[in-house]
Amino acid sequence: MRPKLRLLWLQGITCNGNTHSFLNFPGLERLLEAFEILHHPVLPCTMSLEEVAACGSGCDLVVFEGAYRADFERAGVPLQTLLQHYCRDTGHIIAAGSCASFGGMFKETSPSQVSGILFNREAMEGPLVPLRRKVINIPGCPLHPEWLAFVLQSIADGKALPLDELNRPRDLFAYLVHHGCMRNEYFEWKVDSRSFGLKEGCLFYDQGCRGPMTHAPCNKILWNDVSSKPRSGQPCFGCTEPDFPRANLFETKKNMSIPDEVPLGVPKRSYLTVTGVAKTFKIARLTKRLIDGT
Repeated sequence: MRPKLRLLWLQGITCNGNTHSFLNFPGLERLLEAFEILHHPVLPCTMSLEEVAACGSGCDLVVFEGAYRADFERAGVPLQTLLQHYCRDTGHIIAAGSCASFGGMFKETSPSQVSGILFNREAMEGPLVPLRRKVINIPGCPLHPEWLAFVLQSIADGKALPLDELNRPRDLFAYLVHHGCMRNEYFEWKVDSRSFGLKEGCLFYDQGCRGPMTHAPCNKILWNDVSSKPRSGQPCFGCTEPDFPRANLFETKKNMSIPDEVPLGVPKRSYLTVTGVAKTFKIARLTKRLIDGT
């Protein structure tokens, strides 16, 4: 029988959102059977935070939640000291959520001092740059519990996890939020949604949706197996990307009525041509739905 991996969950500057999201994973109890939880802020564990801060032991896996600031303390010990001790000899380090991955919301307060554990936005300025090969970023505000469960189970099973250039698992982040969106036909024919909360219309052109530029499987792995932001009539905020958060989340920045940013991988000139052609067509079936709400 394979020995249990010793898991240590550390927190930086955090709202606890990723911890609470993870608690909603339906198979949590069975998943955690593969681990010995040394410390977690909510789950039963074998060590108190004060014992963790004493740095008297090691672990096999570190999950770090929240943004990093070297002098931010846990139980009177700076994060810099805790990460140096526990990450040096561990096998894997998971950055849980956008704050741990790229700095998230908290980096906006002090961009020169607050960052993710590996990246500050897209720049490699975090404290664990020397240990990059160990770091797995799982951004999200908060992360989807199934994303973290997939990574933890893969580690427990000894499976390799191919990563992209931002150290995100390719199995999860090779997709765009746009993939699987139920509004894609409206997107293709440039039929805009008139307001939030409607089932009809695309949210990209007027409402600030970042789905065509955001790597995440939100419309493939649904929240509570039911929904996603676009499905509920809300724009994707792009929370899994390094530039999150941005200003004016509910607006699409435009130049001469054309979105300033075009879908990922599409040349801007080609996009402008296709958009112009599509807008000349009036798809009665789609526009009627938008007007009638049916």
